[in-house]
Amino acid sequence: MRYTTLVLAGALTLALGGPTARALAADPGLTATEVKIGNTNPYSGPASSYGTIGKAIAAYFRMVNDEGGINGRKLNFVSLDDGYAPPKTVEMARQLLEQEQVLFLFQTLGTPTNTAIWKYMNDQHVPHLFVATGATKWGDPKGHPWTMGWQPTYQAEAHIYAEYILKHLPNAKIGILYQNDDYGKDYLKGFKDGLGPDGQKMIVSEQTYEVTDPTVDSQIVNLKESGADVFFNITIPKFAAQAIRRAFDIGWKPTQFLNNVSASIGAALKPAGLEASKGVITALYLKDPDDPDWRDDPGMKAWRVWMQKYYPAGNLHDVNNVYGYSTAQTLVHVLRQCGPELSRATVMRQAANIKDLSLPLLLPGIKINTSPTDFYPIEQEQLARFDGERWVRFGPLFDASRHPSM
Repeated sequence: MRYTTLVLAGALTLALGGPTARALAADPGLTATEVKIGNTNPYSGPASSYGTIGKAIAAYFRMVNDEGGINGRKLNFVSLDDGYAPPKTVEMARQLLEQEQVLFLFQTLGTPTNTAIWKYMNDQHVPHLFVATGATKWGDPKGHPWTMGWQPTYQAEAHIYAEYILKHLPNAKIGILYQNDDYGKDYLKGFKDGLGPDGQKMIVSEQTYEVTDPTVDSQIVNLKESGADVFFNITIPKFAAQAIRRAFDIGWKPTQFLNNVSASIGAALKPAGLEASKGVITALYLKDPDDPDWRDDPGMKAWRVWMQKYYPAGNLHDVNNVYGYSTAQTLVHVLRQCGPELSRATVMRQAANIKDLSLPLLLPGIKINTSPTDFYPIEQEQLARFDGERWVRFGPLFDASRHPSM
């Protein structure tokens, strides 16, 4: 599938007009009237629930274009389906750079898929910007200066759960289910680091799955039989829903911690069953569209109006659409900061020069900051518990920037 919005009309112009843009011959993907942006997304395959992110980004850029573009340029967003398959991602990345001639890649989704193109993008000196994965390794400005993440890191998030367990569930017997790749192992490392050597003794079972597995039913049965009374669920939405549902069906009632990337009510909890999902704990950094606290929030109101106009087929209950909207806003901020003299080097330099950026759908108190030595844009999160209808936040903001190991 090729999901492309030709000369995307996109959202939030943010007064993005300005001096007439001049074409730069040095870098591809750029003319006086257009900037070409590449993306890969799993519109098919086991992670297809994330495909809505690419569609939301495309819709946002359509809005930007409708409002005049950025410094005289319209955004041409070329998004290709990689099916969450690393070999396909390599093929798509090469196609985007060598055939489509994009200026840079933005929001390519998935840890194993981005890992497959990480070296290639840096060898090509092409921005690999705000990748849609929280793997800790994306914050490596010395070794991989052309790649930057966006969301809080998996290790930082896992630290939060470990701290909570050590403080509130000191006698826990912990069972873990994780995806058997860099994504799952990154969360696992952060969790074990957070528990420390003594806390790790609480882990009674570790189960893995492959993205090609049809179900995780047997792993959930194994975790129950291990005697675990705490469950850390490190899965993508398809398997998160299966795991929550299976635990409910077999009468296993542990305290459940669900990684943020599967915390969408629409994509994971509703398929699992709202009653089955009750009590699950996660960490949030975005406003949830189902949270009544944001019913009259100006940012959420604007998002709903935008959804109705630019992405009416999108699910208003899926936080992935909040995510796509917010990442697109971040890129628009960076491109505006670049001014009319765009280049690959300028885009990367400005991405590493974001100061206290507040976005309307980030939780209160969370701001985006980067520097040439800090490629972790978002470093705050807050715990939340699902009450059967919505996520209910509790406790203070956790700031990973205060943890040097992150």
